[in-house]
Amino acid sequence: MDAIVLEDSRGRKMGDEEFERFCLDNPDVRIERNSNLEISIMSPNTPLTGAQESEILRQLSNWNFETRKGIVFSSAAGFTLPDQSILSPDASWMSNERWGSISPDEREKFSRICPEFVIEVRSKTDSLPGLKSKMETWIKNGAQLAWLIDTKRKTHWIYRHGTVPTETQTDFLLGEGPLEGFKLDLTLVY
Repeated sequence: MDAIVLEDSRGRKMGDEEFERFCLDNPDVRIERNSNLEISIMSPNTPLTGAQESEILRQLSNWNFETRKGIVFSSAAGFTLPDQSILSPDASWMSNERWGSISPDEREKFSRICPEFVIEVRSKTDSLPGLKSKMETWIKNGAQLAWLIDTKRKTHWIYRHGTVPTETQTDFLLGEGPLEGFKLDLTLVY
């Protein structure tokens, strides 16, 4: 099942603060907004997908703890992108420098900043074309590296700024750029 998109004009009339309030008033669902200000409501993940995301976050957090290069975010974090989208990746990372560029007040909102690295995990309810489009949105709005992981098909797409996505079926994904040295062991995720 794909996300439900609110078809009425109510969603498009919501400002950033109203959208944030709408999300806070509906904590049991995942809500995002695209650049056309259309609001998508997604079902919660299955326990399997939640466990897979948790393992990915553990590995990313462990690497980050060792390097102290930035900050890791879970799927609960929403970011306001330059194109007005408000998206929540399954896992993301931001350098200390980028994190330090936003005020403490902005950190309490859907911050107007794009993480340098994002990961999306395809769940049972996600459409592959929809997720690929979302990955392109991340890259167009400032992410340097993005990984789309389809655990069922054991296929992964690597998105980099300025290049065509690379499809792979490896057991490991290797970080690059600011994530140099990060190695995601997908055998622990499947």
